[in-house]
Amino acid sequence: MTKPKMHSPDLTEANIDKIAALFPHCMTESHDEKGHLRKAIDFDLLRQELSDTVVEGPIERYTLNWPGKREAMVAANAPVYKTLRPCEAESVDFENTKNVYIEGDNLEVLKLLQETYLGKVKMIYIDPPYNTGNDFIYEDNFTDDVQDDLFKSAQKDESGGRLVSNLESNGRFHSDWLSMMYPRLKLARDLLREDGVIFISIDDNEVHNLRKVCDEIFGEANYRNCISVRRGIKNVQAQFAELSSLAQGHEYILLYSKSVFSGLPKLSSVFSDIKAGKWDTFWRGTDRPSMRYEIFEKIPDKGQWRWERNRAYEAKKNYEVYLSQYSQTISLDDYFHHIFTSTRTKMDFVRKNQNGAIQYYIPPQEGKLLSDNWMDITLSGNETEFDTEKSLDVMLRILKWIASGNDIVLDFFSGSATTAHAAMQLNAEDDGKRRFIMVQIPEVCAEKTKAFKAGYKNICEIGKERIRRAGQKIKEENATTAPDLDIGFRVFKVDSSNMKDVYYTPDETDQSQLTLFADAIKDDRLPEDLLFQVFLDSGLDLALPVKEAKIEGKTVFVVDENVLVACFENDIPESLIKSLAKRQPLKAVFLDRSFAKDSGKINVSQIFKQLSPETSLQIL
Repeated sequence: MTKPKMHSPDLTEANIDKIAALFPHCMTESHDEKGHLRKAIDFDLLRQELSDTVVEGPIERYTLNWPGKREAMVAANAPVYKTLRPCEAESVDFENTKNVYIEGDNLEVLKLLQETYLGKVKMIYIDPPYNTGNDFIYEDNFTDDVQDDLFKSAQKDESGGRLVSNLESNGRFHSDWLSMMYPRLKLARDLLREDGVIFISIDDNEVHNLRKVCDEIFGEANYRNCISVRRGIKNVQAQFAELSSLAQGHEYILLYSKSVFSGLPKLSSVFSDIKAGKWDTFWRGTDRPSMRYEIFEKIPDKGQWRWERNRAYEAKKNYEVYLSQYSQTISLDDYFHHIFTSTRTKMDFVRKNQNGAIQYYIPPQEGKLLSDNWMDITLSGNETEFDTEKSLDVMLRILKWIASGNDIVLDFFSGSATTAHAAMQLNAEDDGKRRFIMVQIPEVCAEKTKAFKAGYKNICEIGKERIRRAGQKIKEENATTAPDLDIGFRVFKVDSSNMKDVYYTPDETDQSQLTLFADAIKDDRLPEDLLFQVFLDSGLDLALPVKEAKIEGKTVFVVDENVLVACFENDIPESLIKSLAKRQPLKAVFLDRSFAKDSGKINVSQIFKQLSPETSLQIL
């Protein structure tokens, strides 16, 4: 029988354990601020282990540094004593959906998701604040004792109060933005699958710094591309009005992979609208007499050909081979497709069409990579309620290119939830099962915005309503072809832990007050709240099916048939314990108060050892 930790993992401790496994002699001990011994690393020894020369002191190296970077690194690793509370009333199809929407600070959310989705996310897309001088950024806690500060602040709800304006007059303008991005990207990388990728929208203000940060976190070898996307006309005009320099007509999407792999999917494997090949005009309008010659017959002296004489004659000869040998057995397009996809040698073809014009054949685009020039689509959308909503076309292209099947897609700056909209739309088109996880802090809508005037108090309300409306419309339009389309989502909200302080620091509690803390669960928490904190603690997918049953008058939660059984009632009878043990679940969870005496807990342990020895038994 074990006691769950009920907080996000301590990544520093996990990293120390990994180093200890490789270099055990680099382990040592140190005292914390309270005088307790804890594991530590002898960094001088570790540096020597990783160098083939004698290390005598710090050496200069190429790196990006800024005031606050060390604190940002510590903040990424420190545990957070919070939880996700389910909100079924704001969800859609809570019981059956595989999608998740989370309200709260994304740094805290990324920590809470570490055990559940570690190495499981195929694609991440984020659209963070661009740091234009008018943006809001997250004000994270960077104190000397980050872990202690986070623990103290965890007991109060700060939703919406973590955003501060980052003006250009701020002496740490770039540093504060980098300190916000660093821990989030570091945690995001851990969630990606080995073949996973991340897309990050950005503009000229921070693209240079973001590239350096991503090189450090993901590795320079895992940089894949910087995609250019056309900006919305309103954005270009606004910038042109404010600046004396040239207006910026495009923004960027940085693309990084989790690890080095053979390559991203080819264009032909994901886009069905690629043409098999086409004929184009062979004649050029410019006047170069040396490029005039006869191919089929004398051509009027009006311009020049695209190719030099020998290449054009060879192309004509190839076309004549088709006419003499294949024209009666296969179509021209099929023949060209076969030639271009089965040989490495480029072959050209020319012909005289029915109108007498000379044309040349453009081969099919089979196997071509998608270009990094996406100026054919606009990055900013035109939603009336949300001024900076991202283009649905951009998200459809990204998802169609990268995600398929039941891949998980994460957006932790989700805004108006364009990513969720695109995932549902694409699933309807290709019968996919892509799952989305949206994360957004409930940032209050300013009174002057269209969103506020439309009745939305914060951005989360916009995102959830957008998913509801878009999902319903997509479902109606594809009722015949995609009847089982998942347009639902489970809503969770970040809150302080369900457990009282005494649960985490029992040794610091005055013994005379122990009777006041007989129950470590906060009074306002529901059984469903406890269940999903157990989900997080156990690394269970937040979308797993949950069935609620009444057994012997007690409420029992059964998760995914037999993955977990939990009962948070008082005075659980031994007969119910035996009934649950006979199911042989992977994990069983009860409350300390479920048993009147310590002997009851001992009996529970014995019953499971006898009837279900493989079950992991936990008491809150």
